[in-house]
Amino acid sequence: MYQTIITDLQNHILTITINRPDKLNALNKTVLSELDMVLNEVYENTEIRSVIITGSGAKSFVAGADIAEFSGLSMEEGMELAIKGQNIFFKIENAPKPVVACVNGFALGGGCELAMSCHFRVASENAKFGQPEVNLGLIPGYGGTQRLVQLVGKGRAIELLTSAVMIDANTALQYGLVNHVVPQEELLQKAKSILDLINSKAPLAVAGCITAANAVFNERQNGFEIEVNEFGKCFGTSDMQEGTQAFLEKRKAIFTGK
Repeated sequence: MYQTIITDLQNHILTITINRPDKLNALNKTVLSELDMVLNEVYENTEIRSVIITGSGAKSFVAGADIAEFSGLSMEEGMELAIKGQNIFFKIENAPKPVVACVNGFALGGGCELAMSCHFRVASENAKFGQPEVNLGLIPGYGGTQRLVQLVGKGRAIELLTSAVMIDANTALQYGLVNHVVPQEELLQKAKSILDLINSKAPLAVAGCITAANAVFNERQNGFEIEVNEFGKCFGTSDMQEGTQAFLEKRKAIFTGK
């Protein structure tokens, strides 16, 4: 079905693997359009409760955008490319189900931007993060300037953006760019263990947490109002009735996502 990604759905976790190992999984037009397509499935398929995005092979998560596609683009075409990439990454960020980046090896340029658009990141010990666009006379165009500031703070972000320095997994952990660093062979299992725990919670409440947390960085929204709305909506769900009843009856809740 897909040329550049592999999908695998097990235990309600959809693993999306970007599969261009000969190109260090670089993002080209095909990868972006196939990511866009698979995200539609994430939104619509109730069997999917959470998502992992990773790269094939041990060397690279995603080593950047496919620079060969940049040559000869006009200013307008460059802007169109950025808008397309940003829209796909917004789709990840605003997904109603948790999306975790499992970062193995290089997450550079568009790859770092992809990882940052996920709800959180787990890195292997050999992971390397960076926004090296200034080396090409460019800046990040898929949301990297905005999300890096949100995640690591303005001072660190501007230093990384303007110097094009790569940081290793432990520095990324120290900066708050990643949540966990594990040996490479434990990377997917670590993410799956976290997602198994999240998947045991009420899906609509999980979606509400994501919506409200995202509102912190959206100047067009009042995060506290969003929280009130999402909190209120929970009272109209069967899962809230089940969760409170199970708590009072001292038993484990069985959530259905309704």
